[in-house]
Amino acid sequence: MANALRALTPNTTRPQDVPADVLVVGFTESGPEGSGTRLEASQLLALADAAQAVGFTGSSMATVMLPAPAGFKARAVLLVGLGDFTADLLEDAETSEAAREALRRAAGTALRTVERRHSVALALPTTDDSAAEAVATGALLGAYTYDSYKSASATEPGALTMLTVEDHGAAVRNAGFIAQAVNRTRDLVNQPPADLYPESMAQEFATQAKERRLKVTVIDDKALRERGFGGLTGVGQGSPRGPRLVKLEYSPKKALKHMALVGKGITFDSGGLSLKPPASMEEMKSDMAGAAAVGQALFAIADLQLPVRVTAWLALAENMPGGSAQRPSDVLKMYGGTTVEVTNTDAEGRLVLADGLVAAQEEDPDLVIDVATLTGAQIVALGERTSGVMGTTGARNRVVLAGQAAGEPVWPMPLPEELRRGLDSHTADLKNAGPRPGGMLLAGVFLGELVTSEQAWAHIDVAGPAFNGHGAWGYTPKEGTGVPVRTLIEVARGLSTTDAEE
Repeated sequence: MANALRALTPNTTRPQDVPADVLVVGFTESGPEGSGTRLEASQLLALADAAQAVGFTGSSMATVMLPAPAGFKARAVLLVGLGDFTADLLEDAETSEAAREALRRAAGTALRTVERRHSVALALPTTDDSAAEAVATGALLGAYTYDSYKSASATEPGALTMLTVEDHGAAVRNAGFIAQAVNRTRDLVNQPPADLYPESMAQEFATQAKERRLKVTVIDDKALRERGFGGLTGVGQGSPRGPRLVKLEYSPKKALKHMALVGKGITFDSGGLSLKPPASMEEMKSDMAGAAAVGQALFAIADLQLPVRVTAWLALAENMPGGSAQRPSDVLKMYGGTTVEVTNTDAEGRLVLADGLVAAQEEDPDLVIDVATLTGAQIVALGERTSGVMGTTGARNRVVLAGQAAGEPVWPMPLPEELRRGLDSHTADLKNAGPRPGGMLLAGVFLGELVTSEQAWAHIDVAGPAFNGHGAWGYTPKEGTGVPVRTLIEVARGLSTTDAEE
């Protein structure tokens, strides 16, 4: 991927002594926030007076650019709103997650506001490692741009510095690994489908795995057919660019737990013979976001050296209406033997996930999580920023808590048993589609049929949150968002420090 990632350097220099183009200072509803910044009282007062003069109130993610007051070496000061944030909130378990998210959003908003060529210094509250990681993560995510296909040459980014009272180098380094994984996920989601297809996506992940000396296995279309991966084969057969199944493995010696991740990787979804309306295809380059997220999350977990074994299965196919495409009423045999009658070729994601889920369980992992831009019903139910998570109770709740810690909204959803009859088929074990009511839940019920009763499992539907079709906000850019990479990393962190049962 050609898109460059901006680097961030920690620095313990006083904010007023940094000769940056722009100095970023947090501003709450009560005034400028000086905790953990080393700004002096007189300087905070000068900033408060300037803010009052222009009517800046410090509301969340609001910004105003001011000429730097006397005593600052920076050329300008950008005030960024923190809302009702106070540093005390970081010390309370009930409020710390929201406080860290306020810092992420403020840092991300600031970096989106300034021009890429400007050197930027961040003087936001970094009272401990968790706050420092939040600020650094938000800044690196907010600094993201995707300009690989712009005809004009990209502008080299100016220096990005985070000012801290103490040395938080390890936290900043961790933030760099996390942001790199999110931003590379965004790159993949944003890449045009003419250039990103199953074989090229598999090669991209193989290259990144080999750079880290991780084990990677790529199963091509011929081998998939021979080995009985009927979901991938059926979905991919309408395209001349055949499907792939990629297996990535991170196996540290001290790992006590094993997490398997399965990602839907439809590199373009036309709907197959159940063709989508043209307007519904405009964002379908993003239908591989689940596979991109699980693969990049594994790389971040490896970079962070978390003591948990992780295996990622990327189920990659292009869903096209070619002459050899699967037809409604065809019956596919999934990997493992379950037969599925295809009643809607646009309900293809659950078919490729089915193959990956069965393969992942063969290794008896402690936890399986699948991630997919699976249903438009997710957006209807939960909107465009909140992912739905279903599965076994303990696994589902683990994902919800991880999402809260990471700042990626996730909501627990049920798998009502009465929906199962909607998948009954006269000719096969299951149908791949059923009645419209509860469509997100019905897709989860379908996947649950491929999961053994003993397996801890969670399914995350990110149809809305993985792609931002509107304007940028906070640290979230337009188009690919990188959701839910940070949630998966938090799940791995939790598994590496607890033995809680699912």
